[in-house]
Amino acid sequence: MSRKTFQRLSLDDRRRSLMEATLTCVARHGLHGASVRRITEEAGVTVGLVRHYFGSKDELIRNAYAYLVGQLTAQASESARATEGKSEAQLASFLRANLTKPNMDEETVSLWATFIGRVRHDPGFAEIHRDGYREFLNVLESLIEPVLIAHGCPYSIAICRNHAIALNGLIDGLWMEGAINSGLYAQDILPDLITSAAERLLDLPAGTLSAPDIPHHTSNAPTHPKQQSKPS
Repeated sequence: MSRKTFQRLSLDDRRRSLMEATLTCVARHGLHGASVRRITEEAGVTVGLVRHYFGSKDELIRNAYAYLVGQLTAQASESARATEGKSEAQLASFLRANLTKPNMDEETVSLWATFIGRVRHDPGFAEIHRDGYREFLNVLESLIEPVLIAHGCPYSIAICRNHAIALNGLIDGLWMEGAINSGLYAQDILPDLITSAAERLLDLPAGTLSAPDIPHHTSNAPTHPKQQSKPS
């Protein structure tokens, strides 16, 4: 990155560049090996900008974790918003997006696992985890409710929240094991597994979330946040 190009970047672009570079360095070198110098060299900026925008390496690391968690939810949410048609199609698209690229990627899951170890011991990480989990549940609840209404199923704030918690647990388990790609099963079965499991959990007729007119989410997008187009 040239100095002139750097000077034209907005504050948000500068912060995002540093967070993406942090994720890249943590993936390569681990939390301790991701030094400020390595991060700034990866981002093509000066060391002083870390202090200017984040105050310290620890705060930069926390922000990078928040960015990673936010990207995972945003990418699945965008898939749902881009899906035209009934509420069933939008819920199915959200579920499938969590178990296809770019969300389900070995490096992304490894990064998440690296950061999650800090949640129990670092209040800042714990707060980010709670906020990210709450946001994911809120999105999932908003997609579940209209489907329950459309099929005459019981619904309430508590019911939708409990369904969202259970579905999130299923997503997380398939996401982590699927990304490891141990060879026990093919990754491409996971999107259908999550939709069929969701049908049973929500007490929906078989095929509700896997009807022929419901698009199957696929993506050839890059699998690392740094390699994606700049998110909103």
